[in-house]
Amino acid sequence: MTTQDIATLSANADALVLYGQAFESRLLLGTARYPSPAVLEAAVRRARPAMVTASLRRQGTQPGDAGQGFWDLLRRLDVPVLPNTAGCHSVDEALTTAHMAREVFGTPWIKLEVIGDDYTLQPDTLNLVHAAEQLIKDGFYVLPYATDDLVLCQRLVDVGCQAVMPWAAPIGTGRGPVNPYALQLLRERLDVPLLVDAGLGVPSHACQVMEWGYDGVLLNTAVALASDPVAMAGAFADAVAAGRAARLAGAMQPQAAAQASTPVLGTPFWHHAS
Repeated sequence: MTTQDIATLSANADALVLYGQAFESRLLLGTARYPSPAVLEAAVRRARPAMVTASLRRQGTQPGDAGQGFWDLLRRLDVPVLPNTAGCHSVDEALTTAHMAREVFGTPWIKLEVIGDDYTLQPDTLNLVHAAEQLIKDGFYVLPYATDDLVLCQRLVDVGCQAVMPWAAPIGTGRGPVNPYALQLLRERLDVPLLVDAGLGVPSHACQVMEWGYDGVLLNTAVALASDPVAMAGAFADAVAAGRAARLAGAMQPQAAAQASTPVLGTPFWHHAS
């Protein structure tokens, strides 16, 4: 960790810290499926995310191609870019795409996706660990997209991942956390930053996982396909902040029996003053 990193951390005691780098926001935002570049830009400016994700395969890389406007937009937003390996189905594909992304964006950050099933877009749990291990050896800061399987996530930590991004539900479904037990167990057992990636549909989903102790969330479809993406981006940003604040505040424990919120003793209180 550099002196600048330490200074940044001191300035914000509750910053999201990934691979020694501090971020003020705990929301990461995807950049696909928005109705227009203008709406995407407005949504990012409203949400003020820590990073925005971008797929190297989807957007193109050369000046003058169809993705040039997108890259210009990213530079104008001045938000850190998290390249991803979306669409990769093998270790070799993921490694090649990651190295290309590092050259294009000039960043060691990579959101690692190795898809194993085209219907659910479920990660290939057998090859994900191999790809993560190699990328870390190659100097990448890997954020792996994983299922909520405890053993898989532990193996990713074992090979050097300093953060893991389990899904709440399959990508783009908006179903919210379909296995609360698994997600809460992950939070209890793993001592690294955990960010929920995929499956959130409404801000209350994001608030819920933050209350469980998750360190952040990554969103795309829930914002991009909303009737008003800009307003929804703001709603998610507020929900993430509220969930984090509630986690830090410490919620009361549920009680089996009713308890009066106002203790009642003898005479009315106005009689006590005389």
